[in-house]
Formats: sequence, C-alpha cells, structure tokens
Amino acid sequence: MAPRPCEWPGALLTAVGAVRLRGELGALVRRRRGEIALYTAGVIGVLIALAYLSVRYQLRFDLTTTGRYSLSPPTVTMLERLDRPVHIVFFHDPMMRETVELYALIAAQTRRVTVEFYDPMINPARARMLGVNFAGTAVMESEGRTLRVNGGSETDIANGILRVSQGATQLVCFLDGHGEPDPFSLESHDHLEGAPGHSHGLGARYVLHERHGMAKARHALETVNYKVEKVLLLQRDNRLAGCAVLVVAGPKVALLPVEVAAVKEYLARGGKAFFMLDPFVRTGLEPVLREYGVVVDDDIVIDEASHFWADVSAPAVSDYNRHQVTRDLPLTFFPGARSLSPTPQRVPGTSVVPLINSSKNSWGQVHQDRVGFVKGRDAPGPNTLMVVALRRPEGGEDGRSRIAVVGDSDFATNSFFHIMGNGTLFLNTVNYLAAQENLIGIQPRTADLPRINLTNRQMKGTFFLAVILIPAVLAMVGTAVWWKQH
Repeated sequence: MAPRPCEWPGALLTAVGAVRLRGELGALVRRRRGEIALYTAGVIGVLIALAYLSVRYQLRFDLTTTGRYSLSPPTVTMLERLDRPVHIVFFHDPMMRETVELYALIAAQTRRVTVEFYDPMINPARARMLGVNFAGTAVMESEGRTLRVNGGSETDIANGILRVSQGATQLVCFLDGHGEPDPFSLESHDHLEGAPGHSHGLGARYVLHERHGMAKARHALETVNYKVEKVLLLQRDNRLAGCAVLVVAGPKVALLPVEVAAVKEYLARGGKAFFMLDPFVRTGLEPVLREYGVVVDDDIVIDEASHFWADVSAPAVSDYNRHQVTRDLPLTFFPGARSLSPTPQRVPGTSVVPLINSSKNSWGQVHQDRVGFVKGRDAPGPNTLMVVALRRPEGGEDGRSRIAVVGDSDFATNSFFHIMGNGTLFLNTVNYLAAQENLIGIQPRTADLPRINLTNRQMKGTFFLAVILIPAVLAMVGTAVWWKQH
C-alpha cells in the first residue's frame, strides 16, 4: 500500500530529526568521553566490590515457611550451650552441596565446632587414614572421643555433635508389663473433632491391641543422646540399677507388691522417675508418691474455659509456674488428666513444686457419669496437673532423688507428642530429672504437616469473628450505602 501524500512531510521530518540527533549525541560523547569512562569504571568497580563482599561475607535469606534451609532453633540452642570443642572431617562428593552447606552453617554458628571438607576421590590418602570408604561420612572428634556419622540430616549431625561432646550416654527406662504405651511402637490415631469410638477423657475405653505408641518420644530422647530400654520388674535381678531416669507412662493395671518395692528401692538409692498416671486407675504407686508429699486424686479435671478442641476433659495450659521445665514452653494440653494434691502434713525432707495448673473455671470431677460440678464433692479449680518433687535423705546428700508427677500419659504419645508444647514438656522433664539442664528446650526438628490447633476459647473467638462479626459489619455497611443512594 503506497503512502498517502500527507504522510511524506512527516517521514521527511523524522529522518531529518534522526540525523541531527545522531550528530548531537556524537558530539556529546566526544566532549564527555572522559566522564563516561570514569562512570563506567566506577560501576564496574562497585560490581567487583559487591562480588567480593558476597564471597567474603555471605548473607542467606531462607524464604521457606518452615525454615527448611536454616538451622532450627533447638540446634542453635544446643550449639550455643556446647562446652567442649568438636572437630569434624566431612567427606563429600559434588552432589552433596546441601549437606556441605549444613555443616558450614553449624561451623559458622559457634567457634567450638570446626569443619574440614574433603572429596575422597581427590584426597584418597586422607580418607584412608580415617578409615572412610564412601562419600557422605563425617568423622567427629572431641577430647579423644571419635564418632562416625553417615546421615546427612540436621538431626543426625546435631545428635552426633551431642554424643561425641558429652561422651557418656544415659539410659532412660520405660516400665513395661502393665499396658503402658510402647516406646518402640509407631501406632497413633487421628483425633478429629467428633470422631466416634475413641476417647481419652470421660468414658475412655482402653483398647490394648490398639494402644498408643511412644516411638516419637523415644526418638526424641535418642536424638539428644539418651538410650531407651523397656524394663520388667518381675525378674530377680535389679533391672533399674543402670537407669538414669525411670518413666512410668500410664499403667492400666496395678503393679505387684514386688514391683512397687523395686521402684521404692530405686528411688531410695537416689533414682529419678517420671510418673505419668491416668485418671481412675489404681497403680499401687500411690504410697510411694505420698512419701514425696504428693497425692494423686481419684478424679478427672474438667476445664470449660480452656481446653483443647471441643473436649472439656482435655485442659489446655499456656501460663505456667516459673521453673526450668516450663521455661519458654508453648501451650500444652492433657487429654484426660487427674489432679494432684499435697499431703495433709508436709513430709520432712521433701520439696514439692507445682508446675502446671488448670484455669480457675475448672474442677476435679469425681464421677464419670456426666459433666457437671457438684459442690462439696468435686474440687474447684485451679487444679494442679503436674509437680516436681525432691527428697533429701536425713543422713546427708547421698541418695537425693527427684521425681516428676503428671496426671496424664496421653500427652506424650505419638498422637499428641508433636502438637504444641507437649513434646517439649516431656523432653524438658526428662532432662531435668537426668540433671541435663543444658539440654532443656532442645527438641529435634520434625517433618509433620503444618496444622493449626486451637483451644476451645480460640475456636469460639474465630467463629464469632468470621461467621458473625465480619458478615454483620459488611451487611450494615451495605445497608447504609443502599439507604443513602435511595
């Protein structure tokens, strides 16, 4: 299509303007050639400086919601509390970049951890001297102790650093033979609101062939350098002699007199024990606990103000008494818990510290038939849910023992261990009893799916805000606009 006559003047003016602009730009460049050269050199210098600083001082930004590419807070806490130097020699191949970065992050967190990196294909002599045959092996050394770690996860590395720096491994014994949750079982349940046929509070039924496991608790203990075993007290030999901590996790039948005597003898020699006793179960350990000034009440705590989901028999707690065990502890809850009380008369040589209490609107209900407070029969709140007790012998310091007592065992089972602060409470208690206060607050990172857990009060507030308040405000605004327009 040929251009129309009216378009020729515009095209001519455009061509003339382009030629003149080219000449002016050329003259400008010739006049300011030195300035342009200096400006270009300055930009290049700034880029080179930024590149050098990025290599010399690395900045990392982890934008993942779970902090997947950063050290977890428990690992950072463990490294900050590390009191012995640890030297690590890590053998890797070019495909292990993430693991190399993980070791580098750990070394940058504390001066007590130093790391060397080698490729066994490039440095076979170094690998042969340390007895390493494959890439992915780390040799950790601390004060003459040596440990090999083959796992590349943060948990494996942190566990290895703990083990080689501490040296000795303490034994945690789980009492077995009375229907207790199995620490080597991965069995768990999904506790959804309104799920029929399974309860931990009023009307609970114990189905032993589908009992909860405590493998998550065992794995958490092993991660922070404990060894876990199950013990039976019916044998003649002293099975509790090597136990740093005895865990009695929710027995469903009473212990035999010989077993109670074994527990009592273990505590008399200065043993430490964690008693998790469910409501309405006579365990035979009640006289042992009375010697520490603790009475386990034959009731179940009902908390209508603060409970987990819609279960009023699962009190939820976020405000704790000040203690090492409850330091920086998130919300915890107890699916079916009994209350604890002090003995009428203080037991000489004992010291009892309440740790966790239910709210003021709770009560300890004696009967299981229906929820309802009966004055004169039920104990009004706040009710004590957990205590720690210390007993000093009359003849001196030898034989001093510690115990912790909580009126529920379900909070530490696989179904609830990873929710809120339940797992941290269990680990903190064991660390306190084992005199490993430097490990309090450390919990291994888990890979559970993200999930929002709300107390009953939070659920009601969310319902009121989302279903009533916001729609009502929008309806009022819409009505006002309509009324003004008409």
